[in-house]
Amino acid sequence: MSPELRQLFHEEYRELRPRAPMPEFHVRFRRFTSLNTTIRLRDGKLYVSLSDLLEAAPESVLRAIAHILIAKLYRKPILRLHADRYRRYTQSEPVSKMAEHIRQTRGRKRILTAKGRHYDLDEVFETLNRRFFHGLMGRPVLTWSGHNARRLLGHYDAAHNTIMISRVFDRPDTPRCAIEYLLYHEMLHLKHPVRVKSGRRCVHSREFHAEERLFPELEEAKAYLKRL
Repeated sequence: MSPELRQLFHEEYRELRPRAPMPEFHVRFRRFTSLNTTIRLRDGKLYVSLSDLLEAAPESVLRAIAHILIAKLYRKPILRLHADRYRRYTQSEPVSKMAEHIRQTRGRKRILTAKGRHYDLDEVFETLNRRFFHGLMGRPVLTWSGHNARRLLGHYDAAHNTIMISRVFDRPDTPRCAIEYLLYHEMLHLKHPVRVKSGRRCVHSREFHAEERLFPELEEAKAYLKRL
């Protein structure tokens, strides 16, 4: 850890905890597969791990990270200045592209199977492809999740060109419209990639929402997901 980085964390700690004793800091950059940052308190010492993608970040961004991590650890309010500065940097186009590249080269995606006990995602994809995309969308890797996730129901991973659907839906009492809607939603992410505009990530664009409303059983599917 460089003396400059240690000093930066010391200053932000003192700003947030003016009367508390200064702990010993251990800050290091690690080869994460994303822009991860962590902080842990152990035996009175603070251990901070930063993604090596942040090594080239300006001092103002590193200071913002120090502030955010320490504030979260001690449950202090995060200054909007630091939150906005960190968000603008990490969501900028160059950093986003670099992070995507690192995820592709370092990360591993756990792929199980598209063919479940009751639903075959490959078959559902091809049906939706013909129905809504004239059969022109290239099929990504399709997989059921490894467990019955109820928080992350579906996800499109652009770095690995993979769509994952939670295995909780692979059962006989799940209406087909719910499976089709979940997969259709993720297919729209494939068609309408995330865009960065004025430092903000746009995940669901106006065009995305307009096409989502074209799904005929939209309300029925959403009602089922809400009940689940």
